[in-house]
Amino acid sequence: MTVGVMNNGKIRRRPAWASPLIFGVIVIAVAVFSFMKNPSVTEAVMSAMIRFAVPLMLGALCGIYCERAGIVNIGIEGQMLLSAFTAYMTNVWTGNLILALLAGALTGALLGYFLAVISIKLKLNQIIGGTVINILAIGITGFFYQVGMTTKGKFGPIRLGPLAKIPLVGPVLFNNPPITYIAFLMVIISHIIFFHTRWGLRTRAVGEHPRAADTLGIDVFKTRYLNTIIGGALAGLAGAFLTLEGVGTFERNMTNGRGFIALAVMIFGKWNPIGSALAALLFGLANALQTQLQFMGINIPHQFIGMIPYALTIVVVSGFIGRSRPPAAEGTPYEKE
Repeated sequence: MTVGVMNNGKIRRRPAWASPLIFGVIVIAVAVFSFMKNPSVTEAVMSAMIRFAVPLMLGALCGIYCERAGIVNIGIEGQMLLSAFTAYMTNVWTGNLILALLAGALTGALLGYFLAVISIKLKLNQIIGGTVINILAIGITGFFYQVGMTTKGKFGPIRLGPLAKIPLVGPVLFNNPPITYIAFLMVIISHIIFFHTRWGLRTRAVGEHPRAADTLGIDVFKTRYLNTIIGGALAGLAGAFLTLEGVGTFERNMTNGRGFIALAVMIFGKWNPIGSALAALLFGLANALQTQLQFMGINIPHQFIGMIPYALTIVVVSGFIGRSRPPAAEGTPYEKE
């Protein structure tokens, strides 16, 4: 939650997802208006928005789980990249998409455990730990990847009955591959966990004041370990999305900065799952418009169109980071007395 304005001596608090929601309402209004003029193009743009948003959404959730417990994770990029590679290779070797998905999630979880050991047990600098993961992922994938390997396909869309027939909304929201549904489901589940369960309350306590949490009997180390591993698994799902739902193959450095943009999405959403999901959709829309403008042959230099999502990242971070307050104990190793 963020502090709002004083009113008769009382502080009104604005929900963390309020700012992204405002943008969301604007986007929906524009989409409805555009749909009335050109339904096919609007559906294409909104569907592309979802595809671009899903890995950012899962990456932001990874950051939320880690940072709410006090662990800074800038290794999301590396977790996504290496998970995308293992999911791809599992698909190549076995042809089993479910097994490939699990392999991607497991890879992310193992990297999360690696970060947790560095940050919690060894008490090393967490920024350095995340950087190590990013460099490690680039090196491993670059060394083992071979051009020409073929997979057994990728996940296809699953229609959710009559819901998929609703104009505009149906094809966009209710006719997607499984990882997309998992991403939206995890947003809802994560919001419930953080703000409506004992585990979420303990996690937030550990991220804000670990000493006080320890005094109350909360296991600070266990909480941080579990949250960092869960966050890693979510980053693994984001990586698996790229190779099992997105392009269906693997390329070197295919994450293309998505892990870092996911951090901006997390900050924009104020460390709130719903706020971050809405922010991810906003970033996804920027990417979708970039692609659509190129298809339409708009006379704008492609370099300018390509920089739109990254320029938006700078604007979002510079405009909202000053108003956002990260967990107080973020990045601080805990010493048990």
